[in-house]
Amino acid sequence: MESILPVVLAGGSGTRLWPLSRGRYPKHFLTLTSDRSMLQETLLRMARLDAMPPCIVCNEEHRFLVAEHCREIAQHCGAILLEQLACGTAPAAGLAACHALRRGEDPVLLIVPSDHHIELPDAFCNVVRSALDTADSGQLIAFGVRPSGPDTGYGYIRAGEGIGDGVRRIAEFYEKPDVTTAKEYVQSGDFYWNSGIFLCRASAYVEELGRHQPDMLSSCRAAVDSGSDHRDFFRPGPEFAKSPKDSIDYGIMEKTDRAVMLPLDVGWSDVGSWSALHEIRARNEDNNAIEGDVITVDTKNSLVQADKRLVVTVGVDGLMVVDTADAVLVAGEGHTQKVKEVVGRMKDLAYTQSEAHTRVDRPWGSYEVVEAGEHYQVKKITVNPGARLSLQAHRQRSEHWIVVRGTARVTCGAATSTLSANEATYIPVGSMHRISNPGTVPMELIEVQVGAYLGEDDIVRFDDDYDRFDEDQPLPGPGGSA
Repeated sequence: MESILPVVLAGGSGTRLWPLSRGRYPKHFLTLTSDRSMLQETLLRMARLDAMPPCIVCNEEHRFLVAEHCREIAQHCGAILLEQLACGTAPAAGLAACHALRRGEDPVLLIVPSDHHIELPDAFCNVVRSALDTADSGQLIAFGVRPSGPDTGYGYIRAGEGIGDGVRRIAEFYEKPDVTTAKEYVQSGDFYWNSGIFLCRASAYVEELGRHQPDMLSSCRAAVDSGSDHRDFFRPGPEFAKSPKDSIDYGIMEKTDRAVMLPLDVGWSDVGSWSALHEIRARNEDNNAIEGDVITVDTKNSLVQADKRLVVTVGVDGLMVVDTADAVLVAGEGHTQKVKEVVGRMKDLAYTQSEAHTRVDRPWGSYEVVEAGEHYQVKKITVNPGARLSLQAHRQRSEHWIVVRGTARVTCGAATSTLSANEATYIPVGSMHRISNPGTVPMELIEVQVGAYLGEDDIVRFDDDYDRFDEDQPLPGPGGSA
């Protein structure tokens, strides 16, 4: 079905699923409903459509993570568009539409979030196919989900008159309601959850942007015209960051007279809270969803997830307990939507746990903070076979490296040496240095940083295989690795 272009929106943060989902490793990279990430599940679902190679719109900082998740499941992308700044779903879809039209194409855009769960993927594809004629006629289609209960975590669509083939006009969009209002919506029978999935011709979307968001369209067009391809990515011009911020729902669908709705009955969930994930996961006879090293006694209706240690619950009902290496969440089942507020408070108080895990992925491998204190930090660094870090120097810290697995090729100043397991080297303050893995297995080393300041922005790059010369974004507190 060559006319469909899946547009996968991967710029969200998923703050309601903290502490697993964080700014630098958000929800769509997590394995929440299977052994694949949410992004990978979305891409494989799109592959069932036999459509064009998908277009992914993501944060600039996450570009290598996106590419790696695609590579792991052997999914080729038609384009990976990089947002310098998250401006909302409306300009993200506008960027994809303008990019497609600039290439001389006018496909039907299937705009999908990267982090939703659909229990019946084949049924989903059938619904999409059934809507193609409506999209061809110039309509903008929103997919609505028949509510299973008065959920306050979703926006709602009130369906209007039918226009054939199950399609109905959209009477109105509604914000997330309180419990009383949500019950009224469900009882009326005319309200659907807004899935955030849309189908329309690229040209139709651009026309409606021009009518209702002309500044947004101008920013998207200019950013595509001045943008450039690099490796597997398309980097829009700086004009995109000047776009007004808005969602497709409010920026376009509420304003256009071409908005229609098609019911979607495919076991959909936006996995937007721990309570929602509890409903999706397999549960035992006590209605508990358990993952990791967990022991429960007299525990019911709960989700308990252990990451790094044994977690035990005794005599609890309706709790969401999530343990990670550096943070633990304990929330009542009816309060999980408020986790987003907690993340906002952590940011205000400069807690690093709002943004990064102790383990951080990099295009060359990963690092994990083992211990940190005043003027020192200990990390475990893993470098993939054939990969290397940037050629760099630090103004305020020295580093001690001890190889514990594999082989490391180390450059320090004008000297180059090769280290094996149980061998070490020292990198003085200000020395230009680089480490690479010439072997065929992952190389692991322990790095001890010592200095008055250990922030990520104390990295001066002279050469980098990944062109990361202008993206160092320091976290408060101890920093990362290049």
